[in-house]
Amino acid sequence: MQAILALEDGRIFRGHGYGHPSECSGEVVFNTSLTGYQEIATDPSYSGQIVVLTNPQIGNYGTNHADNESARPYIEGLIVREFSVVSSNWRSEQVTDEYMERYAVPVLAEIDTRALVRHLRTHGVMRGVISTIETDTEKLVQKARNIRKMDGTDLARVVSTKSSYTFDSDDSRNQSGDSLLPDPLMQDAKGPGDTKERRLHHVVAYDFGIKHNILRMLTREGCRVTVVPAETTADDVMALKPDGVFLSNGPGDPEPVDYAVRAILRMMGRVPVFGICLGHQLCGLALGGRTYKLKFGHHGGNHPVRNNTTGKIEITAHNHNFAVDPDSINANEVELTHVDLNDQTLEGLRHKTLPLFSVQYHPEAAPGPHDSHYLFRDFRKMMEEWKG
Repeated sequence: MQAILALEDGRIFRGHGYGHPSECSGEVVFNTSLTGYQEIATDPSYSGQIVVLTNPQIGNYGTNHADNESARPYIEGLIVREFSVVSSNWRSEQVTDEYMERYAVPVLAEIDTRALVRHLRTHGVMRGVISTIETDTEKLVQKARNIRKMDGTDLARVVSTKSSYTFDSDDSRNQSGDSLLPDPLMQDAKGPGDTKERRLHHVVAYDFGIKHNILRMLTREGCRVTVVPAETTADDVMALKPDGVFLSNGPGDPEPVDYAVRAILRMMGRVPVFGICLGHQLCGLALGGRTYKLKFGHHGGNHPVRNNTTGKIEITAHNHNFAVDPDSINANEVELTHVDLNDQTLEGLRHKTLPLFSVQYHPEAAPGPHDSHYLFRDFRKMMEEWKG
């Protein structure tokens, strides 16, 4: 298939279409990860976005159920340099082309992704349309300009679970019916001597677009996890008698998610709180801070972050379009714990007296660097100290 990408500023890219033959629209962003295209595709934080991958060869190791971060892909479309129509990996269950077609995700390939990424770096992320069915570029550019902007858009309630469910890595299916882990991976996830009886802490996890590996990481720290919808009130969460509350990643602008900010304010000081990505931004808002949109966002698995507490540098995985303004945070109450060394954006914070901390990056990224796995242990220790 012939395929076209039209950007809102009138820039046109022509290539070949794979996956689902149709048309898609969204904010066009780029990701610098060398691997993990299936995790990227199924990360709900990419809802409303078309993703450009800078790694030139995509699809060559196929897809498999275990690498899904949610029940289905959430990206609107995918743009790559070379797209493999065969898979060469013993774990592959389906070639990537068939996987994208199965979930109706259009793929644009055989374009100069370097030129596209340089364009986005220079001018910032912008709205775009991929089409294999429309050839009139003026119409496609106008469609791109008519797309709703990410600024001011609450997508958390769109991607969130509609009902609460429990997660345990001892079981391949949660109560909502979504298959999470295949049997071969169960044993690896549990660790030595791990049983349901060892689940010492009850964590209530807000689903703003939660990734499966976050749930796996929590269970590996001995947590029994109840996942609740994004709009669950603080009173309903506290009625579940949690030992800790987790605030997940998610798509869109954090400022319209004011219902979550109100819930955090009511829970602060009553229960330990740990936030990642959108959860971090919501913590920043609850602490009186402001958020702003980055020019082209952080998307990739190789971002250096300094831990201000230890002085160590962590290589981290990022996926966010917004950030917390560090100048808006009250330094008398909140410690700024992590900073991005590429552009000095705030990557972590911790309340000085209340049991609350958060990070902007993704310590659970799979595949991804493991430098930041300690954050889940820190959350467990915080819950132990709070209970004690």
